[in-house]
Amino acid sequence: MAAAGGLPHPLLILPELAQAVGLHVPNHVLFTWFTMAVLIVLSLMVSRKIQMVPGHLQNFFEMIIGGLEDFTVGNIGEAGRKVFPLLATLFLFIWFMNMQGLVPGFDAPTANVNTNAAMAIFVFLYYNYWGIRTHGFGYIKHFMGPVAALAPLMFILEIVSHLARPLSLTLRLFGNIRGEEIVLVLLFTLAPVVSTIPMYFLFGLAKTIQAFIFFILAMIYLKGSLEHAH
Repeated sequence: MAAAGGLPHPLLILPELAQAVGLHVPNHVLFTWFTMAVLIVLSLMVSRKIQMVPGHLQNFFEMIIGGLEDFTVGNIGEAGRKVFPLLATLFLFIWFMNMQGLVPGFDAPTANVNTNAAMAIFVFLYYNYWGIRTHGFGYIKHFMGPVAALAPLMFILEIVSHLARPLSLTLRLFGNIRGEEIVLVLLFTLAPVVSTIPMYFLFGLAKTIQAFIFFILAMIYLKGSLEHAH
């Protein structure tokens, strides 16, 4: 198989299995389904064996979810608890998808623009839903600016700004993850093991940061939709 630009690409396990059974599904969809299955299984494992003295898996998720919840409530306030489950799920979902790109035989679904566009559009619809639900028709004030005389101009600018948010979320995540995947393929081709293994740690950190950036931006958009317009 080959990656974009004619670069050699390692054998991908799930697409090969899908072809063997006659299932014709895009690669990024297969790996997205796999991520969903992994998260569901892990959540069931943790929720069914919750202990006062947590084990390694429970402790891992408690550390991540607890830290993200404190961060969300600290920035949004108590209203952030209403949207935190979605934000936490979004972070874990993106992080697991990103990390798949570091596993031999797997690929990161977030290296495909369609995966990221779907999540970005969902975030756009979700924060506007909360804005309308919280403020009703008064939500339009968020698009009018603080000066009444400039409201018509500000309305146009705010609409353009909000419509650009899904594009920004999509391309930022896609560009970073896709670029890392290409670099890994090049390094593995030119100098297997020697150059690739150290880069795994660097790219693992970068993939975590990208998931966190998506989480932060979604949180900022939700914060803006929940608070009162000035």
